[in-house]
Amino acid sequence: MIKEVVALSVVVATGFSAFSQTDTSSKLIDTTTVNVVTTDSNQAFTDNKKQPVYKLKPAVDIPVTAVGSGWSMYAFTKIYSKDPSTVEDINSLRKEDINGFDRWAADVYSPKAANTSDFFFYGSMPLPLLLLADKHIRQDAGKIGLMYLEAMSVTGLLYTGATYSTDRYRPLAYNPEVPMSERTSGGAKNSFFAGHVALVGTASFFTAKVFSDYHPDSKLRFLFYGAAIVATGGTAYLRHMGGKHFPSDLLLGTAVGTLSGILVPQFHKTKLFKDPNLTLLPYTTGQSHGLVMNYRFK
Repeated sequence: MIKEVVALSVVVATGFSAFSQTDTSSKLIDTTTVNVVTTDSNQAFTDNKKQPVYKLKPAVDIPVTAVGSGWSMYAFTKIYSKDPSTVEDINSLRKEDINGFDRWAADVYSPKAANTSDFFFYGSMPLPLLLLADKHIRQDAGKIGLMYLEAMSVTGLLYTGATYSTDRYRPLAYNPEVPMSERTSGGAKNSFFAGHVALVGTASFFTAKVFSDYHPDSKLRFLFYGAAIVATGGTAYLRHMGGKHFPSDLLLGTAVGTLSGILVPQFHKTKLFKDPNLTLLPYTTGQSHGLVMNYRFK
């Protein structure tokens, strides 16, 4: 943005200098020098305006978004209506059967922390709307909105696909201090992997990535990325304290959300779309759902 303002200022200054030219050699040299600088700056300004930051590819974006959104809406109705466990099933759970990396999380339970994580979750969803405050980004609002939907659909596809096909008890199911009604509920089998963390990561890192792509020289990009780290990490901590997920679930959720939020905009960058060797498509085989990326090396 600063470069554009400077370039525009040079153009205006050149216009004024044209009216003040004289026949003296010293004035002529000064004017010529300014005109050379103006031409280079003006050309750079024009090139930046002609080159869009992102480019959509309907043959890829539409199938990915449609499959991801459609499957997610269907799977959400299933994963949150799983059959409850019996008391006998819960009483048969043994902490000793949990791998050593995750085992200690079974002793943690805080309903307040779990409820607070919902504020992070719902508060992060509209984060990309902050980008509309920037006039340059606002001009591409429709394009960025579709990219955000695509990023969320990719995360939703991966999350619901994993949770739909896997019944992993949450840490709270192993904790005798947790009410039995909560331990036996169908939702207690949705530990793998951390959906709250993944979706918060997608929303926050998507916002940071888009802002950085439009303003790669702005120091504010560090603020955006810092906020994304805090939001994602804070959500992970609260979900852990709430007894909702094991550390491995949280790490995978963080990775999925962060990568989806960053890579979806990255794949849409104009220069990347000039590479015909890159393809990204969804796949569905039985209970397996995801994305496949192919790159053909020359």
